[in-house]
Amino acid sequence: MSPKRENRCLVPANSFAEHAPEPNPATGKKDVVWFTLNDDQALFAFAGIRTDFKGDRGTKSKPIPGPHLVYRFLTTAPNTVVKPIHSKAMPVILTTDEERDVWMRTMG
Repeated sequence: MSPKRENRCLVPANSFAEHAPEPNPATGKKDVVWFTLNDDQALFAFAGIRTDFKGDRGTKSKPIPGPHLVYRFLTTAPNTVVKPIHSKAMPVILTTDEERDVWMRTMG
């Protein structure tokens, strides 16, 4: 089922990161691997969904009562660049005006 048009949003970004699948032998921790569209770190958008959340956010000791406007972004199968690092998914990346317009205006 497609998200309602009024809940769609664009999440601006110029990069995103995933943890490496295996720990770095030198540190014992998983490295953070950054992905950009090009060396200029051009701005793009993730296809996002926004919604109101009425519960508490924050820590258990200092909860912040809602409502809160929250968002998440959609994922898709990883491309050949991301797949070696994260084999399950990657964000849906919108790079053109047409892609952004289709995401925001298509009936759902």
